[in-house]
Amino acid sequence: MKRTAATIIREYGPFPGVTNVAGVSYDGTHVWVATGDKLNAMNPESGKMVRALDVPAHAGTAFDGRHLYQISGDRIQKIDPDTGRVLATIPAPEGGASGLAWAEGSLWVGHYRKRKIHQLDPSTGAILRTLESNRFVTGVTWVDGELWHGTWEEEQSEIRRIDPRTGEVLEQLDMPAGIAVSGLESNGSDTFFCGGAGSGKLRAVRRPRRRAPSAPASR
Repeated sequence: MKRTAATIIREYGPFPGVTNVAGVSYDGTHVWVATGDKLNAMNPESGKMVRALDVPAHAGTAFDGRHLYQISGDRIQKIDPDTGRVLATIPAPEGGASGLAWAEGSLWVGHYRKRKIHQLDPSTGAILRTLESNRFVTGVTWVDGELWHGTWEEEQSEIRRIDPRTGEVLEQLDMPAGIAVSGLESNGSDTFFCGGAGSGKLRAVRRPRRRAPSAPASR
């Protein structure tokens, strides 16, 4: 496993009236931030909250290209981002969840205390696959075919890249001591957005670059 220190490239917040940052998602324009009783859209350039939806938002958030998904207690709600209307509801696995991501037509759900990541059918909530972790799991995200998740245990957090078939840890970014990762989302390129829990902050962390494969030697 490759292990390096995480590089924090920007901090957002704390934001007015926000005491906790949980789930995080990105729709290509705005970063959606779950802050308890609201789901807020933030402009990542200005760092300003530009609108809010009145929905329970205490944990993970995801975006499928059209709709938002939000963990609300023991259920996951599908939400119209334009109106805030709840369009559908499915049960959260094992009665609760932490992180949430969308990939490959499925929802990927972190379960904090049970140290698991479940792949769910987004229509029924049926569990399609389960990956085990040895750390409490917070946020979950996919980028370029890579599955990453946050951890938060004993005042230490990491961002981990894991094998989506086996759960094996392939790479780990260690956050500074005392800085939590409560939610995780990629911008689809070179940055992770990390929820900062009770700090009320959101942090941008550099995603490691992948080296291009070496060209074969000429003969």
